[in-house]
Order: sequence, then structure tokens, then C-alpha cells
Amino acid sequence: MGKYIVKRVIMMLITLFIVITTVFFIIRMVPGDPLAFMARNLPESIKNNFYAKYGLDKSLLDQYISYMGQLLHGNMGESLVSIGRTVNKIIAEAAPISARINIQALVFGVGTGLCLGLIAACKKGKWPDYLVMFIAVAGISVPSFVMATALQYFFTVKLNLLPTVGYKAGLAGFKYTILPTISLAFGSIAVYARYFRTSVVEVLNQDYILTARAKGVSGYRMAWHHIGKNALLPVITILGPQIAGIFIGSFVIESIFCIPGFGQIYVEAINNRDFTMILGQTILLNGLYIFSLFAVDLVYGLVDPRIKVFKGGSQK
Repeated sequence: MGKYIVKRVIMMLITLFIVITTVFFIIRMVPGDPLAFMARNLPESIKNNFYAKYGLDKSLLDQYISYMGQLLHGNMGESLVSIGRTVNKIIAEAAPISARINIQALVFGVGTGLCLGLIAACKKGKWPDYLVMFIAVAGISVPSFVMATALQYFFTVKLNLLPTVGYKAGLAGFKYTILPTISLAFGSIAVYARYFRTSVVEVLNQDYILTARAKGVSGYRMAWHHIGKNALLPVITILGPQIAGIFIGSFVIESIFCIPGFGQIYVEAINNRDFTMILGQTILLNGLYIFSLFAVDLVYGLVDPRIKVFKGGSQK
């Protein structure tokens, strides 16, 4: 087990290194840079000082070596647009805002999706099943930004129940997160409802379910111990990528609801060609994605005792 974890961690670090290197060179292949516009009216000597301060006067290889050296010490550099502010500080301020909304969306989406999927499977061929499948198709077909716009119109313009845009920290700001949370979670509800329904229907046809019913097992014990735990395995597979996917999907939602979170500053960084900011956020997003896949493999073994990690690092 220990060797397997060490091997996976090494592979994760190698993957992250390749991603950082690739993004570093790709964003610098795009013509122009943020300083070219910001310092366009300044004297040439001051322009040179600006470029020297951020190392943009060096060769591409020297810039790469310098950046990787800083990164090894946990320093992601200084933003090229937000003068005087480090990437670490900007991410530390924005990430908790995005994390709050995305965690709410993940919990609400997964929980609701699993409940609907279980109901649909148990009522297969009846109206609850058709209703859940309609929700699943709608959730997959309707983009999150369309759902966000519809929710804004209905709950703020028509009913005036919830704020349209903005964000406040703490419990007092919970009402500002309701619409963004639902907008992000709607797609997850559809995906998990569909997957879990299919998985539960498959489990219900297994021989051990018939045996449990013959022994008089029913209710909660049947739903969780015999059906739920076995049907969860396919769902866990898509949970890892879904975690990082929700963060990526929140970019548009945060812009619509004017939330000063991770997605909004990422979009601004790309538009302004803020190289260090783009790299810093890419590292965080890809690190989260890679770690989530690793966590899913470990959880898989906990949910299903038949899956073991052997010395060779393979799973069976």
C-alpha cells in the first residue's frame, strides 16, 4: 500500500510538472504581453525597467528556469497586472469564495442526484422514473449559464426573493450563494441521477438482492447495505473529475453573478495575459484534478473491500 501511494505521488508530480511546463511556453507563444499595453506611453528607459523587474527581458529558457526555481520555494510570483500583489495572495483571497460555492454545489448536486436516481430505479417504469429522467435530460441539455439567467429572472425579477448579483462572506451572505449553487449543481444532479439509476437497476437484478428479499430484508438495510453501497462504485468513478470540473464550470457562473472568486480572476488573467496569474491558477486547478483522481482510487478500495492494492502497485 505504501509503495503504491509513493508511486502515485511521484506520477502526480511528474504530470503536474509537464502541465506547468506546457502552459508556461504556450501562453508566451501568444503575441503581446500585459506590459506592452500598460507601458505604451512611458519613456523607453522606464519600459526597460518594467521588463527587467518582471524578468521579461530575459530569454524564454531563463524565464522558465527562474520561474521553476521560485515555484520550488512556494512562490508563484507577482501579478503582472495587479502591481504589488503576489499570485499566492490573490489566490488565497479568491479561492475560499469559489470553494464555498463549489462545495455547496457539489454536496447539493451529488446528494440530490443520488436520491433521485434511487427513487427512479425503485419506481422503474412509473411516473417518478420518467420525471427523474426528464430532469436528467434537461440538466445535461441546458447549459449552466442559461439556467443561471433563468433563475435570476424568476427569483429576483419576478418574485424578488433572492439577490441577483454580489457576494457577502459569512452566514449573512448565504442568500447570495443560493442561485449560483443551484446553477452549478443542476448539471451534477442530472449526471448522478442518471448514473445512479442505471447502477441501482443493475444491482436490483443481482442474485444476492433476491436472496436478501427472500430472507425478509427491507427498508433502510436493503437500500443502503445491499443496494446503495454496491451501486455507488460507478458513481465514485466520475466523482473525482467532477470536483475539478465544477471549479472550471464556475468561471461563467461567477461572471454572471459578479462573484469575486477564482473563476472571475482567471478569466481576467487570460484577457490581460497575466502570465504569472494564469500559471498560478492552472497549477491549483490541475493539482486539484490530479489529486481528486488519486483520492477516488483510494475511496474505491474503501467502498469495495474486494479491491486491494498489492505490492506491485496494481489493483484487482
